[in-house]
Amino acid sequence: MNNTVILSGAKNLLGVNIDHIATLRQARREEEPNPVKGAKVVEEAGANSIVCHLREDRRHIQDKDLFLLKERLEIPLNLEMAANEEIIKIALKVQPYQVTLVPEKRKELTTEGGLDVRGNFQHLKETIARFKKNGILVSLFVDPEISQIKASQEVSSQFVELHTGSYANEKGEERKKELKKIKEMTELAISLGLRVNAGHGLNYKNVIPIAQVPGIEELNIGYSIIGRAIFVGLEKAVKEMLKLIKEEIP
Repeated sequence: MNNTVILSGAKNLLGVNIDHIATLRQARREEEPNPVKGAKVVEEAGANSIVCHLREDRRHIQDKDLFLLKERLEIPLNLEMAANEEIIKIALKVQPYQVTLVPEKRKELTTEGGLDVRGNFQHLKETIARFKKNGILVSLFVDPEISQIKASQEVSSQFVELHTGSYANEKGEERKKELKKIKEMTELAISLGLRVNAGHGLNYKNVIPIAQVPGIEELNIGYSIIGRAIFVGLEKAVKEMLKLIKEEIP
């Protein structure tokens, strides 16, 4: 397994979240579709990393998936997770390239917003230190807000992943305002020494403006790619998204 280092300053990278392959499998508790096989297709299609979320309720990704992904992938594995002790211990055993700490509510359909870094300051600081001690990069999934960006730097995170859900949900002038906020918070994060990724709600219609924001290294996208794959196949769905974020299609 080659956990290729993603260098600081990289741009137009794509991390593909494979959770919803596992969601479909878990609907019938069968063996297929296999998220590890899906991850290999994504890898071969040119994605830069694989993202998955090991939730406390195991609604999609299972523990065995995580260990197999680490074993078989040639590109980095980014584990989304709550800063929960059970999941922390599993992550330390798996040793993914990166963890992205996210808030988690049992009844939510998907992650509803960013971490309250300031409100969980000491726990996050201690958790981040544990991962960094084991050579694992740490990102915090945060709303594009000044207080959360500054708190992320203060707890010694290496990355922030800016929550693009509000941008994705708005239209017209309100979307432009959200995009402006994302640009400003990217600049702030970089000025504080943080690296920046972005994700949530991004799809084939709204991704280009976010991909063009200076300083954002990687876009993490899952639902829209897996949904598109039903109609065109997973390899093509990934390649279509790559073309968009690399500005190869006007």
